Order: sequence, then structure tokens, then C-alpha cells
Amino acid sequence: MSAILGISAFYHDSAATLLKDGKIIAAAQEERFTRIKHDERFPKQAIEYVLAEGKIKLRDIKKVIFYEKPFLKFERLLETYMAFAPRGFKSFALAMPLWLREKLFQKKYLFDLLQTIDKEFKNIDDIKFTEHHHSHAASAFYPSPFKEAIILTMDGVGEWATSTVAIGNNNKIKIVKEIHFPHSLGLLYSAFTYYTGFKVNGGEYKLMGLAPYGEPKYYDKIIKELIDIKEDGSFKLDQKYFNYATGLTMTNSKFDNLFGEKPRKKNEEIEQFHMDIAASIQKVTEDVMIKITKSLRNEFKIPNLCLAGGVALNCVANGKISKNKIFENIWIQPAAGDAGGSLGAALAFWHEVENGSRIISNSDSMSGSYLGPEYSDEEIKKQLDKIGAVYKSLDENEIINITAKHLTEGKTIGWFQGRMEFGPRALGNRSIIADPRSSTMQKNLNLKIKFRESFRPFAPSVLEEKVNEWFDYDDKSPYMLMVAKVKKEKQKNMSVNEKKLFGIDQLNVVRSEVPAITHVDFSARIQTVNKINNKKYYNLIKEFDKLTGVPILVNTSFNIRGEPIVSSVEDAYRCFLTTDLDYLVCGNQILEKEVQ
Repeated sequence: MSAILGISAFYHDSAATLLKDGKIIAAAQEERFTRIKHDERFPKQAIEYVLAEGKIKLRDIKKVIFYEKPFLKFERLLETYMAFAPRGFKSFALAMPLWLREKLFQKKYLFDLLQTIDKEFKNIDDIKFTEHHHSHAASAFYPSPFKEAIILTMDGVGEWATSTVAIGNNNKIKIVKEIHFPHSLGLLYSAFTYYTGFKVNGGEYKLMGLAPYGEPKYYDKIIKELIDIKEDGSFKLDQKYFNYATGLTMTNSKFDNLFGEKPRKKNEEIEQFHMDIAASIQKVTEDVMIKITKSLRNEFKIPNLCLAGGVALNCVANGKISKNKIFENIWIQPAAGDAGGSLGAALAFWHEVENGSRIISNSDSMSGSYLGPEYSDEEIKKQLDKIGAVYKSLDENEIINITAKHLTEGKTIGWFQGRMEFGPRALGNRSIIADPRSSTMQKNLNLKIKFRESFRPFAPSVLEEKVNEWFDYDDKSPYMLMVAKVKKEKQKNMSVNEKKLFGIDQLNVVRSEVPAITHVDFSARIQTVNKINNKKYYNLIKEFDKLTGVPILVNTSFNIRGEPIVSSVEDAYRCFLTTDLDYLVCGNQILEKEVQ
């Protein structure tokens, strides 16, 4: 038996993954245990969890693989400073002490940290490194259902690469094209995230959610001034507008002058200008991704595409690639960001160094991305008793029937089941669920439960076999990484006055039979649910369908703004008590708010 531990850490979203003979046993982000969102520190608790899940001690692990190469990253730091000097001395001087103290000697640093988990972990040479984008590519291809595929990875930056194209064939990956720092589609999108007042490496999805409220008025300006896009989708950014290579901010005063406004401060109102900016950069991103994928399809004639890297979480762009039928099949790694690097690093070593065999599944080998901690009903009851919760224990059929009934009555429910999801999306095990037919549900969920911006859309969980009855989409989307329009016949006709509304005023217009999951452009970020990956959640949606004729539930992550998704029973109970949730269902235990 060959056990491999993959680790990603020290930038954002640190995580750990355990493989046994190439099979994914467990994977989790550190944030879920520390309760610090996007926690980038050494993933000690995540490592302890995956080892416990795999019933193995660290000393018995064959190899520990880190998801990037620190020396290459250091080389980029030095060369960037030399290229831009004397500009950037401040950021260079701030970075140096950390590099000289820890990052340059990362092998020893990791070894010392691993020994805090198991003093019997003795061999420092059991720690290996792989390149950042190779980790992304491996995370996208090896769990996919394809024997051969084009692999596109795009993010902010790894060591040097910001975008790569690779060809995956059976158990080997070959990177054939790269775009290098400072030219980065991820950093361009993050620059606009910063400019519109959201947090970089966390607020990009807010920018994407804001885009449909605006018009892409600044599209031409971005194309003309900021990014030079070639026919094949490759690109260069004009660095005179950006500060990320040399400074402590993403953009500079030239950028501000170009668009006529300073960056929005966090406490300032979001205005139509910011919505139009969001719409403009979203359209540029979609255009680049469509050009690249069309070019790759024509060049390599391979019908399958795999995606990973932070940009692959742009589900609107993914939906456009799918709608354009550029590839026959698309598979996207659900933990597409840096957390997934821990998985990719381990898989790359197993297949490419160990020459381990690869079993290709018809769907994928991610087990629905349900790879985190699980609690039995006995454990749940023990935890609930310990915290003084009041609950009823029912059998599974009763839980499904009563939950579906409460949903039809407009109740909001914390749904805590099975193994926690790996990646940024709740997929029906650590979810807040609600009735999609309600015209006030989106606003109420945002303001009273999630405590977040009112413009943010919610995703539908839909029975896999009924997806094309409700959406312009006829494929699987188990990981909520595709956006498609609600079917025309399910849309509502808008009045003349409603059609004239702009910006945030569009928010409360009822657009379809399922307004709680219909965004202002009639789109929805779809999760298809089947009985193989998540039988209990599937049966719940089926029961709701039986009662209402709608095979859809609102599904949003079980957390509040600024907090990670809940992991433990205690996390779930705390979130339940501090929000306007009506019920909490943990396993087969149901808790009503009013009797707590």
C-alpha cells in the first residue's frame, strides 16, 4: 500500500489530501477547522483529519508532496524586482525577511511542522515539490472521466506561470504552452475586484455576481488600454496601469485616471459605475477564455477539456464555453483554487513518479467532492446533548418528509449531512436550503441569514434528470461550476416599467417561476443532483418536487459572511442560533429554532 499526502499552504486556502494507491481517501481545507476564512497557514488540523480518516500515521506515509516550488517563486521575486527597480523596493523589502526566514528553506520548515504532528516522521527527503500549475493540471485531469484531454489552468500566478495548456493522456501530463507573470488573467480580474472595493483572493465571485446588474460600457477601454488579446486568446497586460508587480496595491493612479474614479472603499456604496465596471471585466474574461478554448480545440483536435486554477471558478465563463459547444465534454475540478493544489500534487506524484495505475470512472473519481469529516447519528446526538440543544430524532424517511414540508411553508433550513465538501461550494451536505418559488427568499437569505450584499445570487440544486426541463442546459453540473439561463417557458413576462429598471433596482423583479435562484439576467449557477453521489439530498429534492411540482431547491453554503462553511455539529448549531434559520437538520435529528 502506497500512501501519499498532498499539501498546499502559505498563500491562501491551505489544504491537505490523502491518497492510498492512487485513490482519493480524504481532502479538506484548513479554514474549516480553524474557522479563519481562506486560512493560508500550515494545514495541521486538515492533515490530522485526513490521516485519521485514512487510519494511518504520518510516519507511515510514503511521500509528502508540496504543491509548488519555492525556489522558482523566489527567482520570480528577484527577477521582477530587477526588471522594475528601483520601483517596488518597498514590497521587495517587506517580502525578503519572510523568504530568508522560512520560505527559502521550506523543506526544513515543512519538516519541523510535520514533526509537531508526528515526532516519528524522520526522513526529510520524503518531502517533495511539484510546480504550482502542474498541481492544478493534475487536479483537473487525473480525477476526470477522460483518457485524453486538453487541460487549461489559469489563476493569478504560481511560480512564473499564470496560465498553462497541457495534454493529459492516461497517466501522464505534458505542459505545452505557458503565459508568464506579470501577464495574468487572474490578476487582471483581481485588479478589478480590488478596484470595485472587494477583497482580492476572496471577493472575485462578488464581482462576477455584480456583473449582470451593469452594462459592459468599459469593455473597449479595457481591450484598448489594459490587455492586448491575440487571435489565439494569448494576451499581454500593459503594466503601466498596475501595481501588483512592484507595490502593495493591485492598481495605480493611471488606472484610476483611465476610468475616472478612485478605488471604492469597503464602506462606500456600490454604484452603477461599479456594476458597469464588473460587467466589462466579466465580458473581457469570457472573451479571452472562449478565444483560448476555440484555438486549442482547432489546434489539438481533442474533444475533452479539463479546467482548474482560480479562473476556472468563473462559472459564467464556463457556461459560455459549454453553450458554444467548443468541446464535446468539459470537466472542472471542484476545488479549482489553491486548495485543490494539494490533491493535484499528490496525484501528479502517484501517476508520474510512482507510475501508478489510473482507473477512469464514468463520472469522475472525486466521490462528489464529499471528502471531508462525517458524523454518525450517535456522534451528532452526543454533540447536541453536550451543547444543550433540543432536538427530535426521526428515521430517514420522516426527516425527508418533514423537511420537504417545512420547505414548502417557506422555512429556511440548515442541512448538515454526511461528509463535508472539498472546495468552495456547499453541495448539499453543509448547505442552507430553501424554497426557490419564493419572491422574497433571495433578499431574506442575503440580509437575515448570510448577512451579505443583497445583490448576491443563489444557486439551484436540481434533479439531474430534470435539469433541461428548467434550464437551457442538458448536461451534468454536480459541482455548481456552470451557469445557464432559466428556460424561456419558465420565465415571467416583465412589465414595461420593470424593463426600464437599472442596477440594483432590478433586484426585486420576479423573473421566473423560481425567482429565488434566477439572477437579473435570467441565469442560474446550476448544481445537478443524482442518487449515486448524494442519495439523501436527491430524495429530499424529489419529495419537494412531489409536493410542489418543482424539482429544485435553493442551495447556499452553510455559513455567514466572513466565516468558512461549517464543519462540525457545534459550528452548525452556532450558525443556526445566530441567524434567522428556522430549522437545523443534523443527520436524522431536527432542531426547531423556537424551542432552543
